[in-house]
Amino acid sequence: MDGTASLLTVAIVAAVLVIRAAVAELRNPGSTRARWAFVSSTRAVTAGVVTAVVLGFVGWQYAGPGAVAWAVLAGALVSVVADRHPPEG
Repeated sequence: MDGTASLLTVAIVAAVLVIRAAVAELRNPGSTRARWAFVSSTRAVTAGVVTAVVLGFVGWQYAGPGAVAWAVLAGALVSVVADRHPPEG
């Protein structure tokens, strides 16, 4: 897969996530603020940045600059997961 196709795939995935948040906001106003609350969590942002930097560094060496976009997307998804609170009980 060449770099252009890889970047296009990352852009499509990011667009799907944004559209999903917009549809959720239309159905339930205020839900987007809750979905994006991970941005204010220092632990979540740190986990995402570390993931993006490590994957970006390794990916750049093996796959070139197209891997950096995937690393940023993976870092954002790790931030979302790191902010989740475990269920009580």
